[in-house]
Amino acid sequence: MSILSQEDKTMLLKIARHALDAAVKGEKMSPLNVQALPAIIKEPGCSFVTLTIRGELRGCIGALEPTVSLAEDVRDHAVAAALDDYRFPPVRPVELESIAIEISYLTSPKPLIYSEPPELPRLLRPGIDGVVLRDGFRRATFLPQVWQKLPDPEDFLSHLCQKMGAPPNLWKQKVLQVETYQVDEFHE
Repeated sequence: MSILSQEDKTMLLKIARHALDAAVKGEKMSPLNVQALPAIIKEPGCSFVTLTIRGELRGCIGALEPTVSLAEDVRDHAVAAALDDYRFPPVRPVELESIAIEISYLTSPKPLIYSEPPELPRLLRPGIDGVVLRDGFRRATFLPQVWQKLPDPEDFLSHLCQKMGAPPNLWKQKVLQVETYQVDEFHE
């Protein structure tokens, strides 16, 4: 993962804020002039955009694989976090000035190999690793920031199983596909 400068982070936060405001107000978004952006922001990258109001989650959407430039990825996820997070109603214009934006720039997920379920919690690095669990067609992830609310690896894994629509103890019953990644997190 390339390192983002403070200028890059400021630019990405501005892109996210403009996209959020325009989408929520139903305004047409101006196209991104990707060629005018710094090189690292033009490169394919993946992010999660998290919206909060007074520290409470209001929306969070992201991707684990890069498909577009980092700038476009951030813009698209800012809009999706506001309007398409199934856990929340769409953000209303009256909420905009209360919303804080956080961006997590992700490294590529790497497989975490283990052979017995009891090994898994010991292999995770709380506060450092984002975790992706897969079981067949089901998949879910928690960003490293989730460790702040779920610091115990067993609780973390149980909640992640529930997020992917599985019983909370599934990780104890079988070896799942697990990947870990790290993030460069920044916010307004």
